[in-house]
Amino acid sequence: MAQVTVMIDGKAYRMACEAGQEDHLTDLATRFDRYVGHLKSQFGEIGDLRLTVMAGIMVMDELSELNRKIERLEGEVASLSRNRDGMAEHKAKSDEIVAVAIGDLADRLNGITEKLLARPKPATH
Repeated sequence: MAQVTVMIDGKAYRMACEAGQEDHLTDLATRFDRYVGHLKSQFGEIGDLRLTVMAGIMVMDELSELNRKIERLEGEVASLSRNRDGMAEHKAKSDEIVAVAIGDLADRLNGITEKLLARPKPATH
């Protein structure tokens, strides 16, 4: 288990994380510190705990909004997928209709060809 020291609101916090995750944890702490700093600049010194709770709620609000967007996008992807499947089915039916029409046309052409070949040839003088 790796250890890293992060800074939030000018205070150092020693934290454990999985090996290789040190930079990620430091980045998360830096981003969270921006929330705390933003709130501190708006409200002043209102207490560490209150600032931390408010920053946590802001993060959760953003997470909630992102989850709503993800759900909406997943719905759109599902709809597009259904439409794609419907279009593929429609194309398959259209291809089948065209194949049948070509087969019918070929049968008619063969019939015409047989009739033309079966006709007696006119006598030439």
